[in-house]
Amino acid sequence: MTDKRIVLCTCGSEGEAVKIARHLVEHQLAACANIVPHVHSIYRWQGKVESSHEWLLLIKTTAEKFDDVRDVIREQHSYDLPECAAIAIEDGSAEYLDWIGDSVAAN
Repeated sequence: MTDKRIVLCTCGSEGEAVKIARHLVEHQLAACANIVPHVHSIYRWQGKVESSHEWLLLIKTTAEKFDDVRDVIREQHSYDLPECAAIAIEDGSAEYLDWIGDSVAAN
């Protein structure tokens, strides 16, 4: 088990995904954020089954910075309840995991 995390967040537009990703990387809260376009989401919202086309952010960060990442998503996202789920990275290449740690500010 490592202290590295992948945070999932869907966005309603490409512009919103880029804005959130850029903010996280520029403020050293994430080492990287991949934007996966054209995700078709089907979900239950307010008692109804809904469907939308979204952009998925795969945000690479550390456990220590997750709360800050979550706060940025809450502040900058247009959804009433944005997706923000962290998945622990169990293992990976040492060099890549070091790069994530080095790229995320420890302040």
